[in-house]
Amino acid sequence: MLFCYITACQIGETSLPDAPPDNLSTFIEEGLEQWDIPGMAVAVIHKDSVVFAEGFGVRKLGEPDPVDEHTLFGVASISKSFTAAALGLLVEEGRIDWDDPIVDYLPDFQLYDPWVTQKITIRDALTHRSGLGRMIGNRLQYMTNRDRDELIYRLRYLDPEAPLRSGYIYNNMMYLVAGQIIPAITGQSWDDFVTKRLFSPLGMDRSNTSITQIDDDENAAWPHQEIRGEVVTIPRRNFDNAGPAASINTSVTELAQWVRLHLGEPGNYESTRLIGEEVMLEMHSAQTPIPVDQMYGDVRAYGLGWFIESYRGVRTERHGGATDGINTTMILVPELDLGVIVVSNTFSVFRDAVVYKNLDHYLGINETDWNQFYRERYERDYQKQIALRDSIHELRMARIDTSLPLERYTGRYYDDLYAELEVLQDDNGNLILRFWEDDSLMADLQHWEGDRFRAIWHNPAQREKFVEFVMGRRGVVEGIDVTYNLRPNLLQVGAYPSDYTRTVRYEKVE
Repeated sequence: MLFCYITACQIGETSLPDAPPDNLSTFIEEGLEQWDIPGMAVAVIHKDSVVFAEGFGVRKLGEPDPVDEHTLFGVASISKSFTAAALGLLVEEGRIDWDDPIVDYLPDFQLYDPWVTQKITIRDALTHRSGLGRMIGNRLQYMTNRDRDELIYRLRYLDPEAPLRSGYIYNNMMYLVAGQIIPAITGQSWDDFVTKRLFSPLGMDRSNTSITQIDDDENAAWPHQEIRGEVVTIPRRNFDNAGPAASINTSVTELAQWVRLHLGEPGNYESTRLIGEEVMLEMHSAQTPIPVDQMYGDVRAYGLGWFIESYRGVRTERHGGATDGINTTMILVPELDLGVIVVSNTFSVFRDAVVYKNLDHYLGINETDWNQFYRERYERDYQKQIALRDSIHELRMARIDTSLPLERYTGRYYDDLYAELEVLQDDNGNLILRFWEDDSLMADLQHWEGDRFRAIWHNPAQREKFVEFVMGRRGVVEGIDVTYNLRPNLLQVGAYPSDYTRTVRYEKVE
């Protein structure tokens, strides 16, 4: 094993630090330069106090505005812990139960199988055991301009990756479903309920649930991404329709108040009980086992909006968040009454180096150079993925021409799950994809080989994907196969290679 272990009783017997590492700021500043990270914010919470909260670098490349402890970042999937807690408040009030079927509150909700539709519960949705996989992945948001109810309607066409309750498969859409139970019960949107019942009592006054609430001159970070070897600013994108899974924006100072609520006497905040003891215990209890990774010790499971793990023999509870170009890690160590939050405005595993430097420090163990550990691992992985990507390119047979003139591929295509897709021609006769009649979701089709094309998105954050036209008899185009990269192996290299994909057949309709 990579790590030695200490026991909880050893923690009690050892004089452990009360303050963060003396060189923490220097460590972060040096890491930002080495990893080419524009900006980062870090908070450390210990014994119910925020003992460290600082910003580093800039909010946006090429502009002088600094990141500070009040800079807003999109924390993406950390929103899930707020959704679980919001539903927990309704459990406390006796208005729902964790094990109630979803159809009790959303009668039009439907999945691929009538029995599963009737049996799947709120708990199933919150613990990633629905058997449903990802819809599209982070590079292309699903039906950006459609409302939440339409997204839920489309779920009936999503085939499962595994039977209900047979294991852990991460799924954002079921958190959207769970979040929509809130307006069904209360008449308040998920956004308003979270703001009034969670943000407000915690003093999270600048936190919000939509980038539409961020003004141009707001103290807020811009996302960045490494594209073709260079870190560049990319557009902010609206994740409102997936709000309960991913849309919260907050600062490390305000998110630290959320962490304080979950440490010490969980559910109590500044001597006021905000969430009951039973609900807090349920949220932080292991619900769905996850195969163990060496980094996470001998326990790994998902609770209600939290990953439950062990590190060096102590229990941790954590969640990450990833939007287009902003990445967050939030971790609790209840036995140490310790929490660490790290958020950066580009993708980088240096974030975890900051987390584990703090954890080791408070455990009284300082034997690992975490920056070096992650840097070496990243460089090995980078070279491996570059080689895999190059091998895909080497197999290309660009001299094989298309079966038909390009104008014969244009038209409208449709799939029950993924809805509308158009193939258009630009002024130069080149093919373009447009999803869901949304001009912000367009890609140029670069001929690859035969009837296969590589789609290069107009928004560089979305990177690329492969599509292939399907020919029928007498040279008629019958459809188009779109390969969605549900999770790239390494985003810095590109959307492909990917070991987790889904190819969707769109039928030509006109």
